[in-house]
Amino acid sequence: MTATPTRAYPSAQMRHARIATSALFFTNGAIFANLVPRYPEIKAALDIDNTMYGFAVAAWPVGAIISGLTAAALIRRAGSARLAVLGSVGTALAAVGAGLSPSYALLVACLLLGGAMDAITDVSQNAQALTVQKQYPRSIFNSFHATWSVGAATGGLMSAGAIAIHLPIGIHLTISGTVWALVALATHRFCIPKAAERDLQQDSASAAGESKISLRTVFVLGALVIIGMAGAVGEDSGSSWAALYLRTELGAPASLAGLGFTALVAAQFVGRATGDRLNDRFGVRTVTRAGALLTAVGMGLALIFPTVPGTLIGFATIGLGQATIIPAAMEQADRIPGLKTGTGLTIVTWLLRLGSLAAPPLVGAIADTIGIRYGLIIVPALSILVVTVAGVLPKRSLAHPES
Repeated sequence: MTATPTRAYPSAQMRHARIATSALFFTNGAIFANLVPRYPEIKAALDIDNTMYGFAVAAWPVGAIISGLTAAALIRRAGSARLAVLGSVGTALAAVGAGLSPSYALLVACLLLGGAMDAITDVSQNAQALTVQKQYPRSIFNSFHATWSVGAATGGLMSAGAIAIHLPIGIHLTISGTVWALVALATHRFCIPKAAERDLQQDSASAAGESKISLRTVFVLGALVIIGMAGAVGEDSGSSWAALYLRTELGAPASLAGLGFTALVAAQFVGRATGDRLNDRFGVRTVTRAGALLTAVGMGLALIFPTVPGTLIGFATIGLGQATIIPAAMEQADRIPGLKTGTGLTIVTWLLRLGSLAAPPLVGAIADTIGIRYGLIIVPALSILVVTVAGVLPKRSLAHPES
């Protein structure tokens, strides 16, 4: 018989910590989303060609990969709250610097720094969110990622508005960076501080000594990377390939071609907004497998029978089906026995970023050879793989641990 959770309703401090952590996720989404729509202006201002531009924007993920493995040690030293705030401020400053860069070298340096700060922020804000989650009697972790999506949409709308009113890029990004840096700084007093965070660690092996890497640990980490990578590649399929596929291979008008990514992110938000309740009711493993099957069937059918309406539905199934799988991988990575605080989360997040960087060129190579349609097969293929390895995820949610 399943034990009933006995944790009390979260204290006012934990409710405040939840709001503050949500604000950090919102801020993280908004900072980068303010910068991206201004990339064409930056490119034109520096008079660089497409190749140089491509190397420049690649500096962001490269910076993230370089700094990513340092996050666990930094969290243990400074605490996840302080690190998330400092990382957010650093990301905001880097975005402002990129917009104001008078030279190509400075642009690359700013984007490299921005990616490095963003990676540290990503791991530390998720570590803070998982600490808050442990004090709640119900699942709330997916709600933080839903808030990130809202922040990204808000940042994009801010940037679109600034462009529409012809606000100079330097003024726009300075205002944006200042606002979000101040929001991040304001959250610090309400987050869970380092001392309390350490006291709340439930894994005594993690708190005690060195990380113990066994063969089983390696297997679990590998499975979690596959699960998280499926979600990341699914997101990239919408942002990088949806419009191009719909326009060039399916002949969709320009007004419809952009709806592939819109369908994905809208469905993703719905999935993340409802994911916590589904995890509590059906369990993380079941929800993950069901979502992966939905993606495999939905996008698989869209690729087998290519039509514009069917493809839009296919991209929506990616967003809905894979909405919770990156949070699930992160959540379980933080619970792997025998690893120091933040180690599992850092390793999975870093490998996830590394894999995500390799996926677009792979899809592109296949697309150049036999077409984008065949390159996108990687999405349902990874989803089927998720179904097979999802056994590493817990049957129940973190809010209702297995007894």
